[in-house]
This record gives sequence, structure tokens and C-alpha cells, in this order.
Amino acid sequence: MKETVVNPLLTASALPFGAPAFHLIEKADYRPAFREAIDHAQTEIRAITENPEPPSFTNTIEALEQAGRDLDRISNIFFNLTEACTDDEMDRIAEEVSPLLTQHNLSILLNEKLFARVKSVWENRVTLRLDTEGAKLLEETWKSFSRHGANLPADQKERFTKLSEELSLATLKFGQNVLAATNAYTLHLTDEADLEGLPAHVREMAAAEAAGRGEEGWTFTLHQPSYGPFLKYSQRRDFREQLWRAYNSKCIGGANDNTAILRRIVALRTEKAQLLGYSTYADYALENRMAKNPSTVDGFLEKLMTPSLPAARREVAGIAAYAREQGFEGELMPWDFSYWSEKYQKEHYALDEELLKPYFQLEAVQAAVFDLAHRLYGLRFLPLENLPVYHPDVRVFEVTEESGRFLALLYLDYFPRESKRGGAWMTSFRELSCRDGVEERPFISIVTNFSKPTADKPSLLTFHEVTTLLHEFGHALHGMLAEGRYASLTGTNVVRDFVELPSQLMENWAYEPDFLQTFARHWQTGEVLPRVFIDRIVAARNFLAGYAQVRQLQFALTDMAWHTQSDAITLMDMDTGDVVAFELERLRPTAPLPQVSGIVFSPSFNHIFSGGYAAGYYSYKWAEVLEADTFEWFKQQGIFNREAAGVFRREILSRGGSVDADILYHNFRGRDPEPDALLKKLALESN
Repeated sequence: MKETVVNPLLTASALPFGAPAFHLIEKADYRPAFREAIDHAQTEIRAITENPEPPSFTNTIEALEQAGRDLDRISNIFFNLTEACTDDEMDRIAEEVSPLLTQHNLSILLNEKLFARVKSVWENRVTLRLDTEGAKLLEETWKSFSRHGANLPADQKERFTKLSEELSLATLKFGQNVLAATNAYTLHLTDEADLEGLPAHVREMAAAEAAGRGEEGWTFTLHQPSYGPFLKYSQRRDFREQLWRAYNSKCIGGANDNTAILRRIVALRTEKAQLLGYSTYADYALENRMAKNPSTVDGFLEKLMTPSLPAARREVAGIAAYAREQGFEGELMPWDFSYWSEKYQKEHYALDEELLKPYFQLEAVQAAVFDLAHRLYGLRFLPLENLPVYHPDVRVFEVTEESGRFLALLYLDYFPRESKRGGAWMTSFRELSCRDGVEERPFISIVTNFSKPTADKPSLLTFHEVTTLLHEFGHALHGMLAEGRYASLTGTNVVRDFVELPSQLMENWAYEPDFLQTFARHWQTGEVLPRVFIDRIVAARNFLAGYAQVRQLQFALTDMAWHTQSDAITLMDMDTGDVVAFELERLRPTAPLPQVSGIVFSPSFNHIFSGGYAAGYYSYKWAEVLEADTFEWFKQQGIFNREAAGVFRREILSRGGSVDADILYHNFRGRDPEPDALLKKLALESN
């Protein structure tokens, strides 16, 4: 008899904790798994709509929350891997299944029978006596339907569906182009004289990159561990300019052009929002966030920009003056700024990242972060060497309470590769949920692009990368410490301008001497990071704080500029030059450095065009205000105070989106936050 082949994506995992069976999954499994899971989810929806019983919270709202769990599990695995471990075949599958998923989701949200049941429960909500979590689930379910066209007439529903399907493909293609453009460019050097200024570890990494490509010499790429150090240390200004231009012109023209896709994405979002009665996409998106509307965001950004821009310009002028003192001639350009800033910082703060890196061995930093989580929240991390992973670089840990209660699996994927997009992020393969009284704890993943170990050195982190790991670990805590019944309301499923609070809060510990001294030891000698270096790290914390803040505010301003457009037709009439001019014109009043003709970041701005931050990039700064206020409270209580951490866990980390974010924060802090907390932290309040 022919043996029946079992699709591992369609069967319950036999691994401990029900972990994903990565070792069994083949690419050929995805297409049939998606189709079958969609069919099963549709069957579950029909069971709700055809239920002869009157609509109730249990048989409609909770049933809808639980429907499609297999599809969610498959989607989480697949789309996380398209970010962290993709290839051409995975990209082709994504292009095929994304419209199917969009169509499926819209078939739910535009299902008139289903909406009638949801509407019935919503209209009778006062009589239901739901608890806080149940009431929030009902509210979010109602808003989800109404904000996705359930109240539209039939012809507009059809148009809404078409726009949504096209948008899902456009955002997917945008991200694929950014990755392809990043991978397409290399700077290949064969003369060692061209490496002047580059530290040994940068040269070693470039040599390893070249060898991996079958090349002689040294190869530099647009991935951050290669690109960033080259701009910071290379004495070859011509090569710095070449690399800077390549990095900052990604997806402007050429094979991976994103300018037309960008315009289409904004136009599609605008038209969808207008179908629902909103003037712009920003009006639509912000209604469901702490900021509520574009005018609030504009006022918030202006309040931060007003003291930050003069400070940024003073900082740039100071770096330019220093460069001239060192013999630099001409105008300080963007490809010069990192190089001369590093030299200035090294001289005035005696803070050399290359001097610090030997004290930040990745394994030691990881252990320190785990220990911090133990001191604050009582967490323990047990490595699981035999649990399958999706790439040999990945490590997985069992996370428990001190009592032994299982909380989560934590996957760590640290190193860059061509199959992984740039940057760092936290995500989940499974979110917390409860069904039939059985709790399923989350599977959390942290993905970064830290430098890989070489033949004679371990992975050594820059101080910035130390803060990056703490940042993503803050997101992970939000996921791992989640409590609740409904996946859609747990963990990081909160409004966009609240989600960065736990992550940005964790970065503060990197500047605390009492924390740094617990782990920062030279990887060869074991010497503890000298206190004088720690003092310099703290002193240098606000080095170029104005410039860095303006840069983030520019990203937010660009995001808002695109998503407050109200004329979809005009957007589509733009050409590549118009896209470039649009950004340059809007940022010119806030540019601390000379703008470079023809170069903008919008066509490679993954966060807003493929990463879920559309009309929401301001949320990084919004959350910084929250975290500045919160860490001030932590310092008053004691930065290792478990009782204080317990309050933060109970009031913020464990609650997810079960309560409105502004209420959660007010309950935690006893008052609303103010931007002054961030300005004070950055020493910008008096400028």
C-alpha cells in the first residue's frame, strides 16, 4: 500500500509544549496547508452563521475569536520565516497565498449573516454583564467589522475587497524589493590600502563575506553590521560616499524600484479609508490609537521638534568645526557625519566602540539580560538543545516562573544572512490563548543582525547592539508575561503607540552602572569593564541626542506626510521624481545636514510600507515619553526592585490590549504622561 504522507503543518505537533516541528516542514507543505486551513476556517464560520440559537457572546463573539486557529498557526510559521529565512520559492508562495488570506479575512469581515449576529450582540451589550476582558473583545470585534467595511453597500464592499487584496500584494512586494536591493549591492575591495581606518574585526568580517562569495579580498554589503562600521571608520571618503548613496537610494529606480509600488500603496490605503468615511488613511488609522487623530500627532511632533532641531543643528555645527580642526575641507555631508562623530566622541568622551566591544560578548550579554529578567520578574531560562529550529543559528529556551510554571518558549536568531531582512524585531509563532479551559502559552522569537563569530573571535556587540537586544527583549517580555483568555487581546496586541513602551523601557538598564558591572567583562582577560568606561557611557548617552531625535521625528513626519494625502488620483499620477521631491520638500525645513539630490528613504521605508507602522511611526517617540516617565518611577522605587517590577507586570505587561492603553497607563502611573519627561531625559527641555 502507498504510504500516506502527513503534512506536519496540518497535524498537532508531538514536540514538547506543542512547539513547531520545523524539522519536518517542507516548502511543498505550505500551499496545501494554507488551502486546507482556509477551508476549515470557513467551515467554522459557517457553523457560527448557521447556528439556530440566538446570537450570544459565547456562540458568536467567542466562537469567532477561536475560529481559524490552525490558519493562524500556519500563517505565523510561514510569514515569520519569510522575514527570517526566506528564498525565491518562499517568496513565490507568499505571493500566491497572500491574496487568498486577504480574501478569506474579508469574506469574514464582509459576511452579512455573521455581521448581523455580531451587531445583535453589540446592541445588547448592556444586558450581558461581561467582565472587562469579554467587554473589550466584544468592542474590538464590533470595531473590526465596522472598520473593514461591514456597513458598506454591496458595490462598495466589492471595491473594498479588491483594494485590500491588491494592497496585501503591494506591501509584500515592497518588502521583497527592499531585501533584494539590499542583497544586490556589494563594495568589493582587493587592495588592503583601501581598508585604512577599518578595525580588525571589520576587516575580518569583510574577508569572511568575500570568502563566502568565492571572492578574494574584502566584501562590504548594505547589511547593517557591514554598512554601519564602514561609514563610521573608513578613511576613504569616496568609498563612504559610494556606500552611503547605495544604501540610501535603495529601490529608487532599477530592478527593485519601489516608487510606483509606494504610490500605489498610499493610494490604496487612501481610497479604502475614504470608502469608510475618513478623509485620509491617517484619520482612519489613528482613531484606534492613543493619539486618536492627526492633529494630536502633529502637535506632539512639533512639541518635540521645537527644542530638538536647534540642538541638532548646533551638534552638526560642532562636528563640522571639529572636522575642520582636523584638516577636513569642504562641506560636511551625510557620509561624513558618522565618521567624524565617532572621532569626536572618542576624543571628547574617550568612548571608542571598538574598545568597548570586547567587553560585550554576545553570550555574556544574553546571560545578563536573562538574569535581569530573573531579578525583576523571577523568570528562568532553560536551553532546549534538542528542540527543532528553522535554522542552525537559532537557539530556543524554555521560560518558567520560579514556581516552575511554564510561561513561554523563546527563540533567539542573532546573525545576518541573505535570507533574513535587516534590522531587529520580536515576533511570535504562537500567542497566548485559552480554549475549553486549556491555556496555550506563547512561543516568542527575537531576530537580530549582530556580527557573527569569526574563526578566532566570538560575536562581540557594539553598545548600540546591547541596547537593541534589551529593546527586543522588552517586547518579548510583553509576550511571555501575557495573561488572558483571548489571543487577540494578549501580549503585544495593543495599539501601535503603546507597544514600544516595554521595549524602550528596557533600554534604560544599559546605562545603569549597577547593571553593566554584572556582566561586562573582557572576553579574553575576564577584566570587568572599568568604571571609567561606564561613566563615559553614561556621560555620552545624550551625545547627539538632538540629532538622533530629529532623525526619528523626520521618519514620523514623512510617514504622516504620505498618509495624510487625500487625493488618490494625484498620488498615482506621480512619477519617481515626484516621490523623491515629495519627501525632500517636506523634510527641508528640518534637515540638520545637507540634503542630497535624488536620494530619499521612503522607497525603502519598510516600517510604514510593509511593516505595519503606517501612520504610526510617531509611536516610537510617543512610547519614549511613556518609558521616560516610567523609568523615572522605577528609579524612585529601585531599578532591581521586584515589587515595583511586579506592579509594572500586573498593570502593563500582563494586560495586553484587554483595557484601553490610556487607561492602563493612567492606572499604573496615577496620571497621564507628558512629553516633558522625554525632553528632560535628553537634556533638551531648556533649549
